[in-house]
Amino acid sequence: MPQIKFTEDRDRLLLAMLPHVLFDGWSQKALAAGQNDLGGKTPDVQLLFPGGLRETAKHFGDYIDRQMLAKLTGLELEKMPVRERIVTGVQVRLQLLEPHRESLHRLLTFLALPGNHFTGMQITSQTVDTIWHATGDKSTDFNYYTKRGLLAGVYGSTILYWLSDNSDDFADTHAFLDRRIAGILKIPKIQNKIEQRLKKIIAPLHRLQRPGFGKAFR
Repeated sequence: MPQIKFTEDRDRLLLAMLPHVLFDGWSQKALAAGQNDLGGKTPDVQLLFPGGLRETAKHFGDYIDRQMLAKLTGLELEKMPVRERIVTGVQVRLQLLEPHRESLHRLLTFLALPGNHFTGMQITSQTVDTIWHATGDKSTDFNYYTKRGLLAGVYGSTILYWLSDNSDDFADTHAFLDRRIAGILKIPKIQNKIEQRLKKIIAPLHRLQRPGFGKAFR
């Protein structure tokens, strides 16, 4: 089966499943109900998702990631400050998740079960990597992992806040996101201050270690 057709069939089955997740949770029952709704228009569930519910969960993340990337590509992010790029990336993803808000809540319950934590980490890792790449990040050193780790924390906490936010147009979530992003952007400045202080402490020690220094005190 061609890859594009395979992905499209997986997308169709996933979208058919989501309404049933509201009642049956992230379960085989919901997946089978989605397949039944399609009336045989897609291949068998086992062919599309041989990895079962965990693979279906990862495809949900991938499905939203692809939509998010398509939207971000058309926003000329390179003209925005880095902070605004990241905020925009997370906000676009929240907008795409909004029609599936309750299904996402059920999915997070599934991912919280023993044995499913790693799947949740994989989904989050792919999402934050997609956002950083979309914003033009090309880091390959240790900074690559630092950026993604920090954004993963911000994204995860923002999702949880958003799921319980009842404010108009999720204004409280946007304010929460702004605060969290502002917090992680302070980290490089804090690190720089620490480095500068360490240099002031280490410099005199280097002078003490120079040949001949301190002979007068013998």
